[in-house]
Formats: sequence, C-alpha cells, structure tokens
Amino acid sequence: MTLREIKPGNRGFLYVNAHPEGCAAVVDELWQRTPARTGPAGAAAPVALIIGSSAGYGLAATVAALRTYGMRGLGIAFEAPETERRTASGGWYRTARTATLAGPDSDFAFLNADAFSAAAKEEALEHLATRYGRVDYLVYSVAAPRRTDPVTGEVHNSVIKPLGAAYRTKTLQFDGDTPSVGSLELQPADDAERDATVQVMGGADWKLWIDALAERNLIHDGFHTVALSYVGSDLTAPVYRAGTIGAAKQHLEDTARSLQQDLAPLGGRAHTVVAGAAVTQASTAIPSVALYTSLLRAVLGDDFQSTARQAATLWRQLTGAAPLRLDREQRIRLDGWEMDDKVQGAVHERWAAATTDTLAELADTDWFRTQVGRLYGWHVPGTDYDAPSQTTVPWPNAREVGEL
Repeated sequence: MTLREIKPGNRGFLYVNAHPEGCAAVVDELWQRTPARTGPAGAAAPVALIIGSSAGYGLAATVAALRTYGMRGLGIAFEAPETERRTASGGWYRTARTATLAGPDSDFAFLNADAFSAAAKEEALEHLATRYGRVDYLVYSVAAPRRTDPVTGEVHNSVIKPLGAAYRTKTLQFDGDTPSVGSLELQPADDAERDATVQVMGGADWKLWIDALAERNLIHDGFHTVALSYVGSDLTAPVYRAGTIGAAKQHLEDTARSLQQDLAPLGGRAHTVVAGAAVTQASTAIPSVALYTSLLRAVLGDDFQSTARQAATLWRQLTGAAPLRLDREQRIRLDGWEMDDKVQGAVHERWAAATTDTLAELADTDWFRTQVGRLYGWHVPGTDYDAPSQTTVPWPNAREVGEL
C-alpha cells in the first residue's frame, strides 16, 4: 500500500492524478442521493450487465441498480491502475468505493476490461453463465476515443467535427485563473472520419454484446437493453447532433430499432435513452458543450437534474414501476427538464450575450470547474487534500472475475 502526497497536475479540463478519498466521497454522495432498496433481495433480484459502469450515467445506473434494487450481475469498465508516476484513474477508485458500499453480501462483480474486445465478452459471458444464468437488463454506456474491431483488428479513431462545412463556435476556456469565452473553428470531417466515429460511438459493439448473449442463451424472457445517448440544444448541434457524433448517435438509434425486432420473439425490448446534460470526461472534450452546460446550470440552478435522479427515473421505467416515456422515434427521454422551451430560450439569450466580460453574470463557471475536478476526486468538500493519501486500492472482486 502506498501513501502519497497528491497534486492534481491539471491543465484546463485535463487532470493527471485522481484523488482516492475524493473519488470515494463523490460515490458516497451519489449513493445517498439514490433511493434505498425497494426490489427483491438475494436470488430473486434481477441480473444486470452494465457496460461502462465507472463514470457518468453508467456509474449512476450501477449505483441505482445496487442501492435501489439490490441487483445481481456484472459491471464492466476499462480503468488504469496505479503506476510509479501516477495514481490510478478516477474510475478505478469510484469502482472500488461502489463495491464497498454495495457490501460484502452483494452479488454484483466488476470486470476491468476493454468492452470492445472479444476477450472481455467471453470472460463476462462465462461469468454470467456460471453464476447467474440469464440476464434481465443490459445497460450500455460506453464513451471512448477509439475502438479496435474484434473481427478485422482495424483500429478506428473517433473525431469531433461538423459535417458538410466548417463551423465556428464559442468555447469556454480555463487557461488561467479567470475563465474566458474564446472561439474555435472546426473543419468538416471527411467520409473516413465520419465512418470511423460511427464505428467507435455507434451501435456496432452494443449489437455484438446482444448477439453474444443470444448465442449463449443468456437472454431472459422480458429482457430489456438500453444504450445511453444525448440530443441536446440546437446551440451545440453543428458540432454534436449534426456532426460526426450525431452520425454515431443516429447509428445507435438505428441499431436499437434493429435489436427491437430481434428481441421481440423473446419478449425483449431495446431502446436508446436520451439523457440530459451532464459534466463527464467525454463531454468536456466537445467544443461549445462546456459553455452551454455552464449557461444551462445558471438558468436552472438546483433544478439541473443530477445523473442520480435521471438514473432513478430510468430504472423505474425499465423495471415497470413507471411507464416508458417514449418520443416519436421510440427513444426513452430523460431530458425534458433541459429541453423545456422556456429553459432553452433563456440559454439562447445568454449564449448570444456571452463574452469574457459578461461571462460571470451569465454562466455558472465555478460550478462547471468544480464538476470537472470532481470527476477526478478534486474539489470535494470534506476531503483533506494536504494529507498523504492511500493511492494503492485493489480492484474489487478480483478473485471472482479476472482482469484483462
């Protein structure tokens, strides 16, 4: 075990080190915001496979599955262990804390593996088949910059670009102590870049997981699978929904419709879930999203819905405690609070007026900066950042599910 004095080592939105106690405290808060158990315990509890369980909506869905429903199953994440130069990743520490909060009687394990790989699928399915039998729910919440096709071996790298024409957008910058509004011009993606982004962020891997479960006869009657997605405002659309990421999201939605047809004979269902805005490691990499989210937070204040609240709403719908709220495209919508016309109107007004000089009165940049730091365990009240920290934290369930 290693005690270290840790410094963030950050520049803007990027942090070199994660703080173990801070990451644990973030999970503690998420756990407390999640409703306590209402579902059956023990062998009667449903079985869930959550792919992307260590961050963002995947983490919130995992915590809700455990705290509210006592679910059995498996969470998969791809996280970096500690090295001589750096701490483990924030997701490593969050996963360890999640397992601790679930308790020693929890029948939910965690696998540290590249979910895109054939080896991860084989190990995960073997664990599920041996321990549980069939699966009731699969939640797919993966955000990654690249994907290796498990069949061809080709490496696809995603890009964040508009389609068709160049696009100039406002951005939020944290290069110094005072945030500022800058601008960035993005050149359009070519066909190869668009296709690569679809291969990384679209529905190809989600379908491979469903096919693999079906081949092993691991899909339970009434099985429901969802993939997390986002639509967002027309302010961010040119670089998001109408850009390369949007092409990938469209592929994800097309995949959901295809899977729905495949699963119907089993009484199963497949949907994409349009979540509301959130500060995640993936979203901070998208130009204009940081500024938009800061403005949205200033408009909504505490009405800005947390991932915990949205995950609780999602699970109520998946378990049948509440009816599915579907739009015309058959997507589950969790973003009504964000896409409300009055809310969007107010954000549009602030966006048009946002400059470096007006930023402080229009946007909640302090909140956004804090949220980014919390992704790595920083800026968490009650955490002693001056004291040495125990950075060597074991991955949970290592004896039950091997690490790849």
